[in-house]
Amino acid sequence: MKENVYLCVRKQSVKMKIGIIAAMSSEREQLSRLLSNLRTECDGQLEYTVGRLGENIMYIMECGIGKVNAAVGAVRMISRLQPDVIISSGVAGGIDAQVGVMEVVASTQVVYHDVWCGMGNEYGQVQGMPALFRCDERLCAVVQQLNTETKIHAGLICSGDKFITDRSELNEIKGKFADGLAVDMESGAIAQVCHIYGVPFISFRIISDTPGAEAHWQQYENFWQTMADRSFGVVRTFLESLPTTL
Repeated sequence: MKENVYLCVRKQSVKMKIGIIAAMSSEREQLSRLLSNLRTECDGQLEYTVGRLGENIMYIMECGIGKVNAAVGAVRMISRLQPDVIISSGVAGGIDAQVGVMEVVASTQVVYHDVWCGMGNEYGQVQGMPALFRCDERLCAVVQQLNTETKIHAGLICSGDKFITDRSELNEIKGKFADGLAVDMESGAIAQVCHIYGVPFISFRIISDTPGAEAHWQQYENFWQTMADRSFGVVRTFLESLPTTL
């Protein structure tokens, strides 16, 4: 009995190791500014920015753009670090009228918008995998409790290997996934890897632009020039609100 009590106390004293995967250097730089006691660790061609936020340790990886880079990064992170949680964080395009630039989408589910494996599978479903990847309910519950000036939307993120710019492409995605709130290029692959390895996952995405809108590219550029610092502050609030154990 004494041994069991000791193990319980010891487990509670261990803080969580949070793996954060960003696609681009601009996203990684913004995330790194949220941490203290920074250092850098290398793993072959991959590099981590390591720091503290509250009582948890954060490992930020820049994986590169797209599903293959994201999947490789997630597998390497799990193999090397055995994180307690993986978060896909960065920017995304808003694909629903209720979601505005600078607002945040926290995934409850993630789906591929560019996958079709034929009869017997739903559109977006990799054969043998779930039709939708459901995110960790405990992490989703943290999102529901956040109190920020920036609006946070919980819902479906659609992923694919394409930067959506054309209104017809956006309409096609919304036609297949009416509940979709945002579109990105990495969340689906990371969600699939985390599903395979049994790692709690959530995607936390800041809306940088509205695909198909007039002056869409200017929206994206203006976000990085004038709004990124404020928007990534919402990510800090989320990370600070994470518990020390799940």
